[in-house]
Amino acid sequence: MTIACPDCGVLQDLPPLPRGTAAVCPDCDHSLERTSGRSQGAAFAFALATLILLFPANTEPLLRISMLGVDRESHLGSGVITLWNNQWVIVAVLVAAFAVVLPFIRFALLSLVLGCLRTQRRPPWLGRAFRWSLQLDRWAMPDVFLLGAAVGYSRVAANLPVHIGWGGICLILAAVCAMLSRATLDRRTVWRSLESEREPPQPDEPAISCIICDCVVAARSDQRCCPRCRAPLAARKPAALVRTLALVLAGMAFYVPANVYPMSTDLQLGELVGHRIVDGVAELFQAGLWPLGVLIFCTSIAIPLLKLIGLSWLMVSVRRRSSRGLVFKTKLYRVIDEIGRWSNVDVFTIAVFVPLLQFGQFATAQASTGATAFILVVALTMIAARTFDPRMMWDAALGARA
Repeated sequence: MTIACPDCGVLQDLPPLPRGTAAVCPDCDHSLERTSGRSQGAAFAFALATLILLFPANTEPLLRISMLGVDRESHLGSGVITLWNNQWVIVAVLVAAFAVVLPFIRFALLSLVLGCLRTQRRPPWLGRAFRWSLQLDRWAMPDVFLLGAAVGYSRVAANLPVHIGWGGICLILAAVCAMLSRATLDRRTVWRSLESEREPPQPDEPAISCIICDCVVAARSDQRCCPRCRAPLAARKPAALVRTLALVLAGMAFYVPANVYPMSTDLQLGELVGHRIVDGVAELFQAGLWPLGVLIFCTSIAIPLLKLIGLSWLMVSVRRRSSRGLVFKTKLYRVIDEIGRWSNVDVFTIAVFVPLLQFGQFATAQASTGATAFILVVALTMIAARTFDPRMMWDAALGARA
């Protein structure tokens, strides 16, 4: 079976692997296939469990507090409603997409695909549905929202007694099942089950590959659709450098206000108190929650900066046709692409505690300017990582040697 490495573009002959082994690209060290800990049945069970648990996680209360004889509850969607009512439209829409809408779509599609394969049904749209479920993987964030809920719980619990509701318990279970479904999913086995690997083009014939399912076809299929997953085919991602540069520059423009302006504003006894990202980190350290403080510093300050600087370096590497450290730069790209979603923890924290702290002049919390700038930085850098094509670094280095 011949596939193309999605990170360096080199064609690789991949034999059937025994259980407990892995295949790694010898050029860029990318994991092509891993059989240890993978199970199609387990992935289906965890995906279906996640989908089922998302319903009570969205309808039941996550957290509950009581102050001055008044009770307040936080639901998964109540933060979205509060943000929307307070005119923080961009934050509300993106939080709703990442935490509410896309998780349902992602795990419904994944459960449907794996369920069809379990019952030996292969309708023609199944490959496209599996492709969509994989492409939504980074954008559906119940696990990231759970971490944001934990930080929000810590912030509120420092001053008020907080009770975890059934929605919070179901969210914990859904996030764990989501991570387990991701860990146990054997993507290559699913693709083989959907459609057998095709014979590769002749050795002297130019070939291109699908970056979703790694199907290799003749280069004359350029600008057409992959025969297996129906993704558009192209030798390289179109206008990758231009798009990535535009998104990185936009991310840099929002990074400064995201850190300078408050993420949230508290009204305490008639006095407005703003909380920047660094203020939230400092409060966690002062409360003795230094592990959470380190985590928020990494996810909210260090990771966005790493993504902006790292993608800039990779683009410069392509432009300079640098052949130095190609393996390291490819691994850096994988890290940037993988960890970008975790930067949303701080915004999700706001979505959790804002509905709880609505007590008029005594204590009221709402999002602020920094939250809009910050979630735009996260979204823009995640899109930038997706538009960048790491194969261009290897193409440029090969062209420089020639």
